[in-house]
Amino acid sequence: MIIRDVEFRGSAVEFSQYPTDNLPEILLSGRSNVGKSSFINSLLNRKNLAHTSSRPGKTQTLNFFLINNEFYFVDVPGYGYARVSKTEREKFGGIIENYFINRTNLKLVILLVDFRHEPSADDVIMYDYLKSYDIPCLVVATKSDKVSKNQHPKHLKVIKRALNIVEGDLFVPYSSETKHNIDVIYDILEQVI
Repeated sequence: MIIRDVEFRGSAVEFSQYPTDNLPEILLSGRSNVGKSSFINSLLNRKNLAHTSSRPGKTQTLNFFLINNEFYFVDVPGYGYARVSKTEREKFGGIIENYFINRTNLKLVILLVDFRHEPSADDVIMYDYLKSYDIPCLVVATKSDKVSKNQHPKHLKVIKRALNIVEGDLFVPYSSETKHNIDVIYDILEQVI
């Protein structure tokens, strides 16, 4: 996959604000501090398309990025951030659940987890939710460059066990710094769009 053109097409908090061109959509989900913005910028070969922040929980809308005029990345609010009020968390949860249930052009969810740590309870709930509703999912374990190579098998095993990843499930360790496994992710994206 060659990324030729990327355009931010807007933010939305309700269905009426979503793009209406019916192109395939890839949703990106994960904890607030998992490195979602860095992942987007790395994958799309842009420096500041998705804004990274020292303050987790900054994304509070669904943000649509049109790629190659062919498909969208949909960046959603991160979950699990304690400083976001319970009311706000419930609101975000409702927005995302509505998207999952009603958005027919959703082709894949990329669930980002931190390679350095065991997946959180929220990560497990999200993965179980996606599997139970047969929503296609790719688990990407970010920040793999922060773990020494000889520790990789141990971390892979911990993540797979915590999420109950079985043969046939899509799982890729990734580094936004080194772009390790970027071609694997591109191949998966090409297959789903």
